[in-house]
Amino acid sequence: MSRLLCGLLCLLTLTAQAQTQTRPLLDIADVQGLRENQLVGYGLVVGLSGTGDRNQVKFTSQSMTNMLKQFGVQLPANIDPKLKNVAAVAVHANLSSVAGRGQTVDVTVSSIGDAKSLLGGSLLMTPLRGVDGEIYAVAQGNLVVGGVNASGNDGSSVTVNIPTVGLIPNGATIEREVPVAVHAKPQVVLNLKVPNFKTARNVELAINKVFGPKVAAAQNAGRVLVQAPVDNEQRVVFMSMLQDIRVDMGRQRPRVVFNSRTGTVVMGQDVKVHKAAVTHGSLTVTITEDYNVSQPNGGGFRSNNPGRTVVTPDSKVNVDQEHPAMFVWPDGTSLETIVQAVNSLGASPGDIMSILQALDEAGALEGDLVVI
Repeated sequence: MSRLLCGLLCLLTLTAQAQTQTRPLLDIADVQGLRENQLVGYGLVVGLSGTGDRNQVKFTSQSMTNMLKQFGVQLPANIDPKLKNVAAVAVHANLSSVAGRGQTVDVTVSSIGDAKSLLGGSLLMTPLRGVDGEIYAVAQGNLVVGGVNASGNDGSSVTVNIPTVGLIPNGATIEREVPVAVHAKPQVVLNLKVPNFKTARNVELAINKVFGPKVAAAQNAGRVLVQAPVDNEQRVVFMSMLQDIRVDMGRQRPRVVFNSRTGTVVMGQDVKVHKAAVTHGSLTVTITEDYNVSQPNGGGFRSNNPGRTVVTPDSKVNVDQEHPAMFVWPDGTSLETIVQAVNSLGASPGDIMSILQALDEAGALEGDLVVI
């Protein structure tokens, strides 16, 4: 009876592990042809409270002059309008390949001049173009800015976050659809987000189990070809069934990600270290520069040799080297043990990165080291 109970527990454990490793198909793969397309445009933000581009930015006044001409306002050629409430900006957005006319997308507005802040500004109508030069959307609206800039007359200023970048939710209206020829092809190409031969093979087996043999075929570690109906209605039904298929993920190497700009270190759960001895210390060299002034005697100016004042440098160099203890990590050390040992050293994120790099070079780190 106990053996039966143990067997059932093992079976339940393996089943739970298998369930945790399965994911929906379209969570691990992208359909080729269904993608985001980048749009970009040049526009003007108006209504700023004296924080716009200054006189040094000539293209802002030129753009404003050209816009006024379209409304019948002619400025003399020798007049340079001083526009403190206007800023030249770059506008960009992402357009889905399945988006239709009349739908809206978010746009990001970034200053390209020397404006101090875009807070309180409104973007004038700006056409957004694709890589082919065609206009796909038109943007306009009030900016949402998360940063603040304040300055005084003496030149002092305080800046919180980035006040020269703003967002317009649903700020662009789609005027032109992206031509997509996915439905006209008899095959659907699935590109794995993380190439893996085991995962590609599991995708092939899972699809063929639902739709029949030879419907899917793995081409390599990152691509699977799937035979699909050409009829639009049947294609939609096929894709809805395809996205619900759950696939067993192949084993992925754990990663250690280090952000060099913020000092953030993120280690995956399965990161392990083979047997290694680790010590980490720092060498500090301190150089202090000082100057001594040697002056002649007070009555020296009445003598034949009055002397002169001499400035002599005085440098002090101090070298301080720490001598920390050496830690020995046994084979198969887990993430928790690594964190505890590193924290006991009082190491900073930079020190942690140095330790991980050394372990990786020594071949003792079981995982990929990624620096972003």
